Amino acid sequence: MKKITSVCPYCGAGCKLKLVVDNDKIIRAEAADGVTNQNQLCLKGYYGWDFLNDTQLLTPRLKQPMIRYQKGGQFTPVSWDEAIRYTAKKLQAIKQQHGPRAIMTTGSSRGTGNETNYVMQKFARAVLNTNNVDCCARVCHGPSVAGLQQALGNGAMSNSISDIENSKCLLVFGYNCADSHPIVARRVIKARENGAKIIVCDPRRIETARIADRHLQLNNGSNMALVNAFAHVLLEEDLYNHDYVDRFTEGLEAYREAVRDYSPEAVEPLTGVPAQEVRQAMRMFAAAPSATIMWGMGVTQFGQAVDVVKGLASLALLTGNLGREHVGVGPVRGQNNVQGACDMGVLPNLFPGYQEVTDPQVRAKFAEAWGIDPAVMDDKVGTRITEVPHMALTGEIKAYYIMGEDPLQTEADLGLVRKGIEALDFVVVQDIFMTKTAEIADVLLPATSWGEHGGVFTCADRGFQRFEKAIPASGNVKRDWEIISLLASEMAIRCATRITSKSGTKCASCARCSTA
Repeated sequence: MKKITSVCPYCGAGCKLKLVVDNDKIIRAEAADGVTNQNQLCLKGYYGWDFLNDTQLLTPRLKQPMIRYQKGGQFTPVSWDEAIRYTAKKLQAIKQQHGPRAIMTTGSSRGTGNETNYVMQKFARAVLNTNNVDCCARVCHGPSVAGLQQALGNGAMSNSISDIENSKCLLVFGYNCADSHPIVARRVIKARENGAKIIVCDPRRIETARIADRHLQLNNGSNMALVNAFAHVLLEEDLYNHDYVDRFTEGLEAYREAVRDYSPEAVEPLTGVPAQEVRQAMRMFAAAPSATIMWGMGVTQFGQAVDVVKGLASLALLTGNLGREHVGVGPVRGQNNVQGACDMGVLPNLFPGYQEVTDPQVRAKFAEAWGIDPAVMDDKVGTRITEVPHMALTGEIKAYYIMGEDPLQTEADLGLVRKGIEALDFVVVQDIFMTKTAEIADVLLPATSWGEHGGVFTCADRGFQRFEKAIPASGNVKRDWEIISLLASEMAIRCATRITSKSGTKCASCARCSTA
């Protein structure tokens, strides 16, 4: 029996755990002393690893490459050589006939790790020559990345999860941490015990609202109006930090004009929140010596999400709650490595390190690092996951290479998604289970799972943590980065073997490429 220290594969909190292994099977998980969890775990951490052993779990594990040679036909088990050759040939044919932008790819925010996501976006850009690469952040915290990038220049959480408990005021907007991130909820409770004031903005009476000083129970869809009303109060009542704003921000007068008509009284019919409650909440927020703003899916899964995120960031700027201890803005990421996937450039508009794909100097830098001609690189923003069904139906997208995502289970408007995927000429699914999407794929490429390989996750607060291999892989499966590398080699470009030559333990070119 042995214990392997690793990282929980579920949410963005990044909790450390110990996997207890006996006879090459995980038999239980124990809490480890991580920065975020400090020897505590939630139920998912303690029991969520069982998918590695449970043969009755929802769908069977993929253990063999398979090809459906004819649409509507049966899967045929094949060798890895045949699966790679066939997939590469089909992708190359579609690229030549319809152009690189006819192929869509995805990274994964789950157990694949940063290294594989870096290799996948490199495969899309250096081999397929398209920026059509995206991940689940599109329907998760993609708006947080975009909004914070514009407002602050960095699309990530500004403070650490462990520092939340030291803040003297928490503004929790559209985020139910008790259910989404129980270990983060523990930090919120500690902050309360330390005397912090808590302001909750949520249509529901969530668990955090039960211990809040103020619960602003806004109407669904009125996020933007309420955030603008917050800013209106800070400016109208002169509650903002003049010195901080003068030294570190720009555009104050334009912002003042933008929120001028959003008084709490004016938006009360829209938000459903009494004007006096809005004013009292902002007086409490502005008076705190330190404040942290936290938000979740209740903010990001709306059409106005990017603007709401920019508004929340502006509240932090107005009150000087950035750039010091115990303060900050916190988009608490959902899946365990959605921050890492975005950092690695699995976004249609950004290279690793959040560098614009439309910038010719940036493209030239990556082309040099990857050893390709910059002229072959895509100079336009790529396709988003949410656009694929429409573009498949119009014939603009012909092939879909899906790694660690299940759009037929997780995307909105599943009827449209199914029609779109069924309209594609070629669908490749690289996964660990026979998912809904895998069931209608043309090629199945079985991958190793979390627990069967090691790598690096980036948690919600940008902390890097190594997760470890604990048990042998099950079946005739390969590492995700290895599969992509084999495809790249088959398509005549050795995309990833140099980067991941040490079993993917360190993405050697990643830091150089993203910061050069």
